[in-house]
Amino acid sequence: METKIPPPIVTLIFIFLISLSNRLIEPFSFEYQLPVGILIVVSGLAVLISAARVFKQLETTINPMDPSQASKLAIIGPFKYTRNPMYLGMSIMLLGFGIIFGAKLTICLLVLFVLYITFFQIMPEERAMQEKFDDWEEYTSKVRRWL
Repeated sequence: METKIPPPIVTLIFIFLISLSNRLIEPFSFEYQLPVGILIVVSGLAVLISAARVFKQLETTINPMDPSQASKLAIIGPFKYTRNPMYLGMSIMLLGFGIIFGAKLTICLLVLFVLYITFFQIMPEERAMQEKFDDWEEYTSKVRRWL
């Protein structure tokens, strides 16, 4: 289980799958669907950007394909509440796109996304962080992987 596909690409693939799922199952619709979906997508993007800003502030790598290059453990900002705010942001965005598209399979695909990211991205990252940072165990005892 090692990182293979960059998470932004995985997210784009799942957005495509969510939109494609409407060909299998009739989409749903409701009043204010588009603004609600956009609001959720923007919220997810805000979570993702806030996490990216922490990496920039700490001057550590944001590259998810080589987590061993991290120079500092991020434990401030959104990292106080979730160990993976960027992936949480991506998940929130997928939910928003699911609402925009009216895709009834959104929750199923979102669960698959979370499982994929957990096993093929987060777990390898966590192994690298555990090897690299002495305070990793203390941090993980206080902050959950997702929420």
